[in-house]
Amino acid sequence: MKIYTLHKKQKLPISLDQAWEFLCNPANLEKLTPKDMGMQIISGMDRPMYAGQLLQYRVRPLPFFKTKWVSEITQYEHKKYFVDLQLYGPYALWHHKHFVHEIEGGIEMEDIIDYKIPLGFLGQLLHPFLVKPKLESIFNYRKEQMEKRFGTF
Repeated sequence: MKIYTLHKKQKLPISLDQAWEFLCNPANLEKLTPKDMGMQIISGMDRPMYAGQLLQYRVRPLPFFKTKWVSEITQYEHKKYFVDLQLYGPYALWHHKHFVHEIEGGIEMEDIIDYKIPLGFLGQLLHPFLVKPKLESIFNYRKEQMEKRFGTF
């Protein structure tokens, strides 16, 4: 059982309040997800984020594979961090920590994702050719969208 980690950071010239308001609105997830993934919110977006919140959506991680994804916000500390854990979806494990740090001139977002691919050894073989490049492209898209919305640091 191999657990992979993806670690991303991004600086933006906005206040902590602006960043937190945008990132903690689950409905904004659609704005940060590439269109080809067909992100469709099903439920859980009707109130501000809180620990214990369940979020349900449909997503197409690969062109030939559409699935439901259910996440729980397991931890939440206002204007500091939140953690989402996939309860059901395409990964055998998905644990995503979102941190927001105030820095001079803006904020730094930090994402640490620990994930496990399903399909055992076959999943491990596919990881460098299929899964890792897809995750990189998703986070690159998110970075571009945040810069379009808030500017570059």
